[in-house]
Amino acid sequence: MAKILCVLYPDPEVGYPPEYARDDIPTIASYANGQKAPVTDDIGFRPGELVGCVSGELGLRPYLESLGHELIVTSDKDGPNSEFERHLPDAEIVISQPFWPAYLTPDRIARAKKLKLAITAGIGSDHVDLAAATKNNITVAEVTGSNSISVAEHVVMMVLSLVRNYLPSHEYARNGGWNIADCVSRSYDVEGMKFGTIAAGRIGLAVLRRLKPFGLDLHYTDPHRLAPEIEKELGLTYHPEPHSLIQTMDIVNLQMPLYPSTEHFFNDELFSQMKRGAYLVNTARGKLVDRDAVVRALESGQLAGYAGDVWYPQPAPADHPWRTMPWNGMTPHISGTSLSAQARYAAGTLEILKWFFEKKPIPEVYFIAHEGKLAGAGAHAYKLT
Repeated sequence: MAKILCVLYPDPEVGYPPEYARDDIPTIASYANGQKAPVTDDIGFRPGELVGCVSGELGLRPYLESLGHELIVTSDKDGPNSEFERHLPDAEIVISQPFWPAYLTPDRIARAKKLKLAITAGIGSDHVDLAAATKNNITVAEVTGSNSISVAEHVVMMVLSLVRNYLPSHEYARNGGWNIADCVSRSYDVEGMKFGTIAAGRIGLAVLRRLKPFGLDLHYTDPHRLAPEIEKELGLTYHPEPHSLIQTMDIVNLQMPLYPSTEHFFNDELFSQMKRGAYLVNTARGKLVDRDAVVRALESGQLAGYAGDVWYPQPAPADHPWRTMPWNGMTPHISGTSLSAQARYAAGTLEILKWFFEKKPIPEVYFIAHEGKLAGAGAHAYKLT
């Protein structure tokens, strides 16, 4: 029987299970591109429950133990004495989330002699060293599409929060003030602004669709140009590369994947090319931007605001400068792990496990790496260098 090592974020500080604000969530049967959402008939939880934390276990225990497999669930993932390190050498399957990633480095992969499958419960598998995974013939899979809309909604929220100066205004109200002039001195309308997304895959395109009714001038850049009918429908302006896009945008959305050549893509030089007072939203990956360059851009006024929910490392240390830099709208990495999204990516994780144990082919769309090479969504979005 197999050992499955699952790394999830810690339980709520107030205890598990929590009280829920709602009794149910809408059922999503398929995504915008026609892909079917994971089937949830025999999952080990009720959709809308908190399953992304340790005690939630993604609802996997009933299925896995019914087959005699061993499931280890922990949030202790960092350092040589962590629970993750202790169980890794015997694990055949590792399950992790982008929000609390168990980094599968080349060293860790070298010690994981039995590892056959690494599953991302969600989307975004850059916490797995894909070069090492392909070299060792480890299949990497993720629940493609499961939380794309969740992240897109988070981007729209952050755009409006930054431009309308919502967060400082809320603090004035919460603290008993009525500081109208202070609030509106940094508050603008998004209508008529130029908005550009760097990468227009599932999430980037979903953001553009959701911002269209706000009357923004929409721009995008992506190695894979969108179909002409989509550009016409949304009134999009295409840029062949990011540098031409950022120079005139009021708001930039960073949605590109992280691999070695995109690390620290946004640095001091690139910030200097942006329009003064622009806003940057990053729900992709923290290492796409130079940490200290972001702080400098905000302090100098080159950026009017920076919002995102991705950091490096994750969890971010308490003294991380993004926690205290001016005009930030940072949150923990939560955009893709709403209770609605959890129901889908937990069900998708179960589906992948079933296909694996029943020796049935995993659908190509879920692959990041397979049979020693990038595959599926991974071949479209990632590079090994």
